[in-house]
Amino acid sequence: MTPTRQGSFRLFRFAGIDVFLHWSWFLVAVWQINEGIGLYSSQIWSVFQYLALFLIVLLHEFGHALACRSVGGDANQIVLWPLGGVAYVSPPPRPAATLWSIAAGPLVNVALVPILSALSWLGASWGWAKAAPDAYKLVQNIWLMNVFILALNLLPIYPLDGGQILRSLLWFVFGRARSLLVATIIGFIGAGCLLALLVGVWFLGGGIGKNTAWFAVLVVFILLNCMGGLMQARVLARIAKLPRRGGFACPSCQSAPPIGPFWRCDECRNLFDTFETRAACPNCGTQFRVTRCIDCGKSHPLSEWIYPSVAAPPRV
Repeated sequence: MTPTRQGSFRLFRFAGIDVFLHWSWFLVAVWQINEGIGLYSSQIWSVFQYLALFLIVLLHEFGHALACRSVGGDANQIVLWPLGGVAYVSPPPRPAATLWSIAAGPLVNVALVPILSALSWLGASWGWAKAAPDAYKLVQNIWLMNVFILALNLLPIYPLDGGQILRSLLWFVFGRARSLLVATIIGFIGAGCLLALLVGVWFLGGGIGKNTAWFAVLVVFILLNCMGGLMQARVLARIAKLPRRGGFACPSCQSAPPIGPFWRCDECRNLFDTFETRAACPNCGTQFRVTRCIDCGKSHPLSEWIYPSVAAPPRV
């Protein structure tokens, strides 16, 4: 349950990263602007507040993307949608690289805290509360939005940033598959706690308002992604237990390839072991220019896979 380019349109491209906006983001815009009616003397200030939220989320996602690139990963797309934004990052399958790619997003919000705090303090010192009450209130609300985004993302609930940071830290101890398994289990527990809180708010408040409806969508998002993470953890565990072929290693992650027919021919759909046949399909004879790594998903020419020693399989 994550946004894709389907239903989105491209806004711009920066540093090789395409930014897309999902059509449903406009629902948030209408909601945010209407919520600001009565808060400011003019509705234009509600528009400014919405644009500030847009900018904070965008900077957060660029933090993820640029950090991923700095460790040799791929990050070419950001999609903004009602629950915030998603930076499609693919860091190298190493715990430190993954940790940095995920932690860089919240670190952007951390960096914004002193900046916005200083701006708020200056506004108070310069008498904005009386001279320009709308501007002063806008600065305070932007500060609150940034802190809320930071606090939400630091919850140790997968797939929120906090849950993925926890998974990356566990990876150092338990390995790739087990760390994801533990993180998703904690995510299920966290989603259950949030659901209990939602039900409590519902009964105490006498119904579901706009805020609780958004909260309910967030809980569903967490549950669906935890289910996906649980299945991925099982797949990773099975892959890591496969016997490995000596003399070859992925140039990206240094993992030795598994032994067996795990590559499919694009022409005849036949499964084969590309390292036995030297990247040629034994059924139709199609020669493949690159070979995809089962562990990290990167593709390289077979000649680049040759490694003088036996590479180790990824740690489960």
